[in-house]
Amino acid sequence: MNFWASVGFTLVGLIIGAALGFYFTKRKFEKELKENPPINEKMIRAMFLQMGRKPSEAQIRQIMKSVNANR
Repeated sequence: MNFWASVGFTLVGLIIGAALGFYFTKRKFEKELKENPPINEKMIRAMFLQMGRKPSEAQIRQIMKSVNANR
């Protein structure tokens, strides 16, 4: 009985640890996405304007396609 009790407690502990790890990792990931959103067209336009260039729509679409392909 003692051996099976220790096996049962170990399994319960692993399940609880996995559930808590999943929950906190998901929360941390969502927080990071909220604070640092993925790049969008508005950000690309701003980067081009900071470099002193006026981007064309084709350039913006090409960069967005490149960014999305590398995900």
